[in-house]
Amino acid sequence: MTLKVGTVVIIEKKFSDDNSKYRSKIIDSGDGFVMIDYPTHIDTGKTAFFMDGTELVINFTDDLRMSYAFHTVVCGRQIDGVPMLKIAYEGDEGLIRIQRRQFVRVKVAIDVAVEIEDHVMQLVTEDISAGGVAINITNTSVLQKEAVVSLLLVLPFVKRETQYVRAKGRVIRIWEDGRRKIASLEFVEISTVDRQQIVQFCFERQLQMKNK
Repeated sequence: MTLKVGTVVIIEKKFSDDNSKYRSKIIDSGDGFVMIDYPTHIDTGKTAFFMDGTELVINFTDDLRMSYAFHTVVCGRQIDGVPMLKIAYEGDEGLIRIQRRQFVRVKVAIDVAVEIEDHVMQLVTEDISAGGVAINITNTSVLQKEAVVSLLLVLPFVKRETQYVRAKGRVIRIWEDGRRKIASLEFVEISTVDRQQIVQFCFERQLQMKNK
């Protein structure tokens, strides 16, 4: 198992308005779960309390200095003795390797929901990378330059199930391509795991185009 007892992990809440990160350590492991000590806030050192059902993103580095991440949920706790949290862990097959490389952009039309000021638009992308996305738009009066919007991107992988990525994006440019209007956005808030999902999606699409 790549995630071993003693491994230091960095924790982020999957759905949160802040960018707080917490440090913890793997204390024990079992079938479908691992036990971690109570997380502490990296900046303040205060102990964090996560309720059962809280969805988290876990990042860690293994003995070979390879970085990984995975989604999980708090599913219990131990109070007697050393206080610990129980989190779900499906094994190495659930890990996403974090690759330190420049973002690759691919031209692809995928569904994206854009929310701004309680108004939700169902649109289609022009291209995407792990750093941002270009979206075909129909109403530039709603999307203005520098606007920050919430995004829900649908990534239809070929070799595994469809993934849904949430992010916040800032409109950096609105431009025209023939009769089409396109808004280019950069991601200003996205989890490490979700960014890596986009990286993997882009490389899968690149491989598809190469093999055509």
